[in-house]
Formats: sequence, structure tokens, C-alpha cells
Amino acid sequence: MRPALVIGVGCKRGASVDAIERAIRLSLGDSLAFADIACVASIEAKRDEAGLIAFGERHRLPLHFFGANEISSVTCEPSAQACQAMNVDGVCEPCALIAGGASATLLVHKTVKDGVTVAIARTSSNNEA
Repeated sequence: MRPALVIGVGCKRGASVDAIERAIRLSLGDSLAFADIACVASIEAKRDEAGLIAFGERHRLPLHFFGANEISSVTCEPSAQACQAMNVDGVCEPCALIAGGASATLLVHKTVKDGVTVAIARTSSNNEA
């Protein structure tokens, strides 16, 4: 069975790889397996974020980045931080859903730990996240 979870991540500039990992593991909880992660997704502005890149490399997970226009097409609970910093309503939830494909479902809504926001979606059956 192929991995089926997509992790959407938003973070403050300079977030460490360990802070990102802690936030993701917290969001997975006891019911979702780290081994089931297919990819990590974030906003294009985070493409050069060292902690996010290091997390992907550490766990050999692909990183996907989406532009503000694409993210704005997904409805989510507005975040004042995301609106101010990135000019979008949210980052982690929309990115998880976009990367998960057309029929992706959000399993874990936005959680926040140490300046890192995480949301988890299950990929659609046809998506190759």
C-alpha cells in the first residue's frame, strides 16, 4: 500500500527542522503513521525555508509548493498570521488539500506548535502526491 497522507506546513521564517518534525509528529498523534506520509506541501514563499528543506531531505519526502493564487482557491478558516504574512487565508490546510488531489479529505485541521502550523489530508485514490 502506498503512503496516503499529505502534510501541509506553514511556519515562521527560520523554523528549525526539529520544530517542524515535532509539530508534524504532534499532529499525527497516535492514530496516523509517520510512514504513511506521501509528501509535504507549503506555500511558494517557503521554497527556500531551510528547516522545511532539511525535513524533506531527512525523511526522503518530496516537497510541493503552491502559489498564493492557487491557495486562495481553497476555502479554509482564515488565519490573521497567514493573511498578514502571505496574503492568503491559510497555508497548511489549503496546501495539504491541493497536494492531496481533487478528492482529498482533511483528516487533521490546523494545529500549531512552536511557530509551525500543520494540517493533514488523505490523498485521493488517483493522486500520486
